[in-house]
Amino acid sequence: MNSQSLAPVARWFSIVGGLLLTALMLMTCYSLIGRNLFDSALIGDFELTGIGSGAAIAFFMPICQLYKENIIVDFFTARCSASTTNKLDRLGSLMMALIFALLAWRCTVGALSAKEAMGASMLMGFPDWIVFTCMAVPFALTAVIALLQTLESSDISNKAAA
Repeated sequence: MNSQSLAPVARWFSIVGGLLLTALMLMTCYSLIGRNLFDSALIGDFELTGIGSGAAIAFFMPICQLYKENIIVDFFTARCSASTTNKLDRLGSLMMALIFALLAWRCTVGALSAKEAMGASMLMGFPDWIVFTCMAVPFALTAVIALLQTLESSDISNKAAA
């Protein structure tokens, strides 16, 4: 199994993220038009924007990691050999795997805690555990992709970047 085998799932997650952002954009337009033309705003639109934006960003992370589209500052490695660069890239992937595993774990713990405490947003009462759960799953997928990239040889990782 290599990281590219998870490409279809990562693509679906990115589609979900895009749909979330599209829904947020339409909701914002509706709220602005209602507020400015009909003097009736959508109550809690800023809460939904924050909730949806956070979840959408999480849904974009797997595809970002899959294609290694994170910001890389190669100022110090520009003159390194291909072997050294590959080792540093794999180390970076390992660090990303650890970070996203930690994020997935903490979001899972947060979801369980919020469900138990019945935590919700202030105006709309939107359950917090749903947001944490929506973020934990793509973070876990991102961690798996990064871990697989860490274990792959340089030939496979070069094909993934192409």
